[in-house]
Amino acid sequence: MNAPRNVVIIGSGPAGYTAALYASRARLEPLLFEGMQPGGQLTITTDVENYPGFPKGILGPELMDLFKEQAVRFGTEIRFETVREVDFTRRPFRLRTDEGEVAARTAIVSTGASAKLLGLPNESRLMGHGVSACATCDGAFFKDKDVLVVGGGDTAMEEATFLTRYASKVTVVHRRDHLRASKIMQERATKNPKIAFEWWSAVEDVLDEGSGKVKAAVLKDVRDGRSRRRPTDGVFIAIGHQPNTRIFEGKLEMDERGYVKVREGSTRTSVEGVFASGDVMDPTYRQAVTAAGTGCMAAIDAERYLEAQGH
Repeated sequence: MNAPRNVVIIGSGPAGYTAALYASRARLEPLLFEGMQPGGQLTITTDVENYPGFPKGILGPELMDLFKEQAVRFGTEIRFETVREVDFTRRPFRLRTDEGEVAARTAIVSTGASAKLLGLPNESRLMGHGVSACATCDGAFFKDKDVLVVGGGDTAMEEATFLTRYASKVTVVHRRDHLRASKIMQERATKNPKIAFEWWSAVEDVLDEGSGKVKAAVLKDVRDGRSRRRPTDGVFIAIGHQPNTRIFEGKLEMDERGYVKVREGSTRTSVEGVFASGDVMDPTYRQAVTAAGTGCMAAIDAERYLEAQGH
């Protein structure tokens, strides 16, 4: 095995690439493993209009290419590999990919989170073209439009309420005749004149009808199984997010939902020398700009840790 790396970053996206940028500028010669989806969730997003510095907006994949280019410019080594296993019980740490094993003095976990999807035939194909899993990211594109929100929990109520700022009508599609959301979120949604409800309904598919953009959804009545076409301009999937933390189970402290716990005011995890940034430790905001901010924090925390260790 080669000599230990000062910093190994697991995962790309705004958090991972920003951590790499700061670590490389600190001359820590970081190694970043991109994983199976380089750039993270932004690579399946079309226009990004809420990232500072791009007043005309920018395509999600293009933004991630710029992040990556900047990190590489200052000396980050990037490998298109997925970390399959980690050993944080000994020092230096050991990280294994399909290509071999790497030793690391510090590790930054930036594996992100994935929106839970319905598994519909056209869901992924139309993601960013009328299908979305983030109202905060994409709501402004649906000004004066008729949209659907799928779900019945707090996430769905938050998304629906936010979308009323732009959409002319928001219809919540739910499999039951009552919501799972907290009382206050239910009240906020049911009292909003722009929000309607499709009870006992499930989305079977989304249709573009040859246009390349969502034109309708197929709704199924879960009681009698009948399906019907429901015209709509957009479908927002709001059934929650799943942090990508499976390989860290039993190795890092997590909350009940699987998000990595960090100490307040820092990115330090339960293991000294391991830091976490981005959506993997943030169940609240889940924005590119906040992910980038915590990526910066993680790199600085790692640098200070290494200095204290004499490296």
